[in-house]
Amino acid sequence: MFGLVPFAGRRNLSQRDNANPFALLDAMHDSFFRDDFPAANWGASSFKVDVKDSGDHYELTADLPGMTKEDIALHYENGYLTIAASRTESNDEKDDAGNYIRRERHTGEVSRSFYIDGIDDANIHAEFKDGVLQVNLPKTADAPARKQIEIH
Repeated sequence: MFGLVPFAGRRNLSQRDNANPFALLDAMHDSFFRDDFPAANWGASSFKVDVKDSGDHYELTADLPGMTKEDIALHYENGYLTIAASRTESNDEKDDAGNYIRRERHTGEVSRSFYIDGIDDANIHAEFKDGVLQVNLPKTADAPARKQIEIH
């Protein structure tokens, strides 16, 4: 009833090359590594982050689509800013008798840490809107100046 290969990947599986006994296996292998499994890949890779030096503060922007503010934890300790996000998805479809037709659950967790020293941690400001986390990290007055090093 339900196959392991996504519907989009089945297009070439029915076309067999009778001269090659491994044609079906090759087609399954190709469709598996070519097609995406979006639900299975959630959390498998890291989220995208931009850090910008704006003179008196750093601006960090992290893309966390599909998350809510409650899914995200933000910590600054010992010069490390850590962004962690976790989410649990559940999709239950069943009939009235309780015989499952399909039940799917997925739990994912991602985390990234950045070493950013010289931050006034009492005045860090963070805002989350439309799947984008924006963090303003003000520098301390005694933050060491950065020296440009010439590359030869």
